[in-house]
Amino acid sequence: MIDQIRQFVLDSLTEMNYSIDDIDDDTVLGPAGADLESLALAELVVRVEDHFGVKFDDDEVETLAGITVGEFCRAVAPRIQPASAH
Repeated sequence: MIDQIRQFVLDSLTEMNYSIDDIDDDTVLGPAGADLESLALAELVVRVEDHFGVKFDDDEVETLAGITVGEFCRAVAPRIQPASAH
């Protein structure tokens, strides 16, 4: 599941006109790495929420600039409900 989330994140960044050439699990999402501004982070979160049916609260979104791509993927994974739970 982590691989699917990672691929979706990378695809979303590409659609949002960000270069993913140097992005891996250890790349920070914010200005120190992938260089996402707060608006771009919010857009990425909305895309992930819509695609995977998960929810992040506003406090969490504000902290995302300081975490890595891998940490973000690992934060999304446990929120995804198994298909049988619907």
